[in-house]
Amino acid sequence: MSDIPAGDSPTTLITTIVEKYADQLIDFRRDLHAHPELAWTESRTTGKVIEALTDTDWQLTPVTGGGLIGELGTGERLVALRADLDALPVEDLTKDPWTSTVPGVAHACGHDVHTAGLVGAALALDEVNASGQLPGRVRLLFQPAEEIMPGGALHLIQAGALDDVHQVFGLHCDPSLDVGRLGLREGPLTGAADSLFVRLGGKGGHTSRPHLTEDLTFALGKLITELPAILSRRLDPRAGVSLVWGMVQAGAAANVIPGRGTLAGTVRMLDAVAWADAEHIVRTLVGQIVAPYGVSAEVTYQRGVPPVVNDPAATAVLAGAVERVLGVHGHVSTSQSLGGEDFGWYADRIPGSMARLGTRTPGGVTFDLHQGNLRIDERATGIGARVLAETAVAALGA
Repeated sequence: MSDIPAGDSPTTLITTIVEKYADQLIDFRRDLHAHPELAWTESRTTGKVIEALTDTDWQLTPVTGGGLIGELGTGERLVALRADLDALPVEDLTKDPWTSTVPGVAHACGHDVHTAGLVGAALALDEVNASGQLPGRVRLLFQPAEEIMPGGALHLIQAGALDDVHQVFGLHCDPSLDVGRLGLREGPLTGAADSLFVRLGGKGGHTSRPHLTEDLTFALGKLITELPAILSRRLDPRAGVSLVWGMVQAGAAANVIPGRGTLAGTVRMLDAVAWADAEHIVRTLVGQIVAPYGVSAEVTYQRGVPPVVNDPAATAVLAGAVERVLGVHGHVSTSQSLGGEDFGWYADRIPGSMARLGTRTPGGVTFDLHQGNLRIDERATGIGARVLAETAVAALGA
């Protein structure tokens, strides 16, 4: 039975419950951080979420293949809150007592914070519902595989995650923002992101006789420099296209022209119109660039995620919730990035909004995402929980 006084407002209930569970939520986040799981393997993480919400009225449904959906409340209006579960193949360099126990795997993007924050929001909303003040239904989306393309969002959508949902909301850690601040933006928040893998093959030989070979290494060099340059002339410059190579592999000796070589990178841009044309243009250009050298080119182009485009009305709901939790200075304007985020699949189908959750200790070090030394000001977990819960109640009453 609830020990919260009757008659408290939803905002008061949310604050009280999140504060009540503050230490447990931090411990929960630390446990996830210590036991990270890569995309499509998040079984322990999902189990921990179920365990944390066992004594609530949430109806929890594990999704075949990965992920978890929860539902609470009654009524026609339904809003969804999303968190992602997976970690990255990155070595944890933090050396905290809760550092990763899994070699080469770490929560270097803050998904442990996202998940713990949504668990905290779920606990608070359970209390709001018990008090009779939840004006509709809330759906929790604990999503697998955000870190790989095209992302686990499509998996949950296919499982019915967005069925009958009116609006969807999410948070993403931002280590460039101080804890206690959230970055909001109407319209595009992130970029479209695809992965590109090119495998070249040709007749190798001795470096003293390049004319008798198909100089694959030289062709790789041309691709490295010319493909990004030409692509910027073939797509609208306002799309902000960016092709950056992350892997180059060819050869094993200085005096041998190899017969095989590979390139891998990401193609990113700011709008969905250019995104629709990018794959065809990239494939055409690769063939044209390597043709003079006689090598063969096999292109694997994985379409990833569309931009996250924040709906103005949903963003206004989120802004109001932040103000009630943190005050009028609790949110700041944020800019669009080229980072990919598969929340874009949700917001592409229904109105939604994602905010950036500040995780930097004021006056402290500014870390970067996807780095093994990422550290989080742990107060962000409770703030995220309160904002998500407040947003759900506000969106249901809108």
